[in-house]
Amino acid sequence: MSTNFPACGGRMEYVCLGCGARYPHDSLLYACPKCDNVFLLENPDFSSLKKYDGLYWRKLFDERTASRSTALRGIFRYYELLVPFLAEDDIVYLGEGITPIVEAPPALRSIVGVPFSYKNDGQNPSASFKDRGMACAFSYLKWLCRRHKWDEVLTICASTGDTSASAALYAAYVGPPLKSVVLLPKGKVTQQQLSQPLGSGAAVLELPGVFDDCMKVVERMAERHNVALLNSKNSWRILGQESWAYETAQWFDWDVSGLCVFVPVGNAGNITAIMCGFLKLRELGVITALPRVFGVQSEHADPVYRYYAAPPQQRRWQPVRVRASVAQAAMIGNPVSFPRVSALAERFIAEGGENSFQMIQVTEQQIMDATLLANRHGHIACTQGGECLAGLVNAKILGLIGEQERVLLTATAHSLKFAGFQEMYFTDSFPPEYGVTPDKSLDNRPLLLLSENSREGRSDADYAELAADALAERLQLEKK
Repeated sequence: MSTNFPACGGRMEYVCLGCGARYPHDSLLYACPKCDNVFLLENPDFSSLKKYDGLYWRKLFDERTASRSTALRGIFRYYELLVPFLAEDDIVYLGEGITPIVEAPPALRSIVGVPFSYKNDGQNPSASFKDRGMACAFSYLKWLCRRHKWDEVLTICASTGDTSASAALYAAYVGPPLKSVVLLPKGKVTQQQLSQPLGSGAAVLELPGVFDDCMKVVERMAERHNVALLNSKNSWRILGQESWAYETAQWFDWDVSGLCVFVPVGNAGNITAIMCGFLKLRELGVITALPRVFGVQSEHADPVYRYYAAPPQQRRWQPVRVRASVAQAAMIGNPVSFPRVSALAERFIAEGGENSFQMIQVTEQQIMDATLLANRHGHIACTQGGECLAGLVNAKILGLIGEQERVLLTATAHSLKFAGFQEMYFTDSFPPEYGVTPDKSLDNRPLLLLSENSREGRSDADYAELAADALAERLQLEKK
């Protein structure tokens, strides 16, 4: 067994989830030319990997953890499960993946009533989970450009913030022949997130409306022009995001039995990838049982929850018109990956049982309260991470979590990306459409220690003495 870069030369196929048509991997495809449905990528030679048992793969992936090969440091530690035809020089690595799993401290576990941890994907290079998919998509694009000798490729995406930040970052790193354009819904992206593609030099265009409007535009662009679409309609992005499942299984020493995973659902790419990743590991015998997967949606953007809340015989897919949500990355009313969710959930339930896939609905109030509660106890959870914690609380109330089960929540981005919502909470300035009323017990804001003119006419020593006395009085400290 070697930790050198593996021999390349495998292949992948686009598989349509509508008509089942298959297409080779050497061109950019987003929707089936025959029926316009979405794809999953499959390795038609995947069964050949079964000549090695689960122990072999566990040992190989564990040994690669110590690899000094840049190409194997990130998500491509699991090379054989991702894109087995890439050469080492094709792989783009910016430090993505290998994000920590952090246990909730005892005080927070006591409040929630369930032991749980966060997987902090906000510690990726652009501060979100999207880097997993972009590392894969851009590595594939490098391979494609080399294969076809393309001298210019325009990458484009619609975004609520994280996708644009990640796409612009990776395009800036790779450079020519790739150029980056992002389309954002005006006023629906936080200032922190907006600063990221601007800083990476992307062409940033804003469109009045919501994400779903932007998504329709870039889909038409991909149909009519030779551009590289980087939303989750891009199957290579979904493929890279499977690495979350591989890392999680590895962290738990390849035993995810009794594990409940909570995932926020927006465009539905991440929950698709996570289920797909666990199913691959199970098929190879790397894990012996599947975890349970809970998708979480806000009541302001909950089409997948509504679908699964109906009895099976009455289920009909229906997009929804979204309302303002603090979980902006999940504020999507017509997720392009829903056909993938439907197909993967069916496989997951067939393999893991009826309760192995479920959807949970939460309110905006619950999301904000949970976000602040998590971060008040030492986490760095974004509002989507708060959405997951709110989902856990509701799942516990509904009796869906067993006493012996472990829980892992997904924090998809860094809390600093959504600091504006925290400011709105602390200053009680949420617009009515959010439906958020601050809990005063979670309030925290800076307090002025001395008056604005207290520095005037005092020496440095006198001012320090005055301030120290005021601070001691504020903290109710007694002198030694």
